[in-house]
Amino acid sequence: MSNPGDTAFSWVRRKDGSLLISHHGRLASTLRGDDVDAFLAELERATPAEAQQLMARITGNYKRGNERVAQSHPRNRRRGA
Repeated sequence: MSNPGDTAFSWVRRKDGSLLISHHGRLASTLRGDDVDAFLAELERATPAEAQQLMARITGNYKRGNERVAQSHPRNRRRGA
């Protein structure tokens, strides 16, 4: 679970309509077209902590420590093992 005060991710909208997502000041992802609209719509409904989680999911920077716990979840168990 991330710290609610954690602001590792930030975003900026460019004049050309694209949206840049940065992680600790370094470019992590670029969104264009319909992806920008979907991101902004979801961002409007999000708390600051949820916004950080959203940007982490979009950039793929979300696997940080829960992988072992997820392996034991019934949905992720291998059949026949």
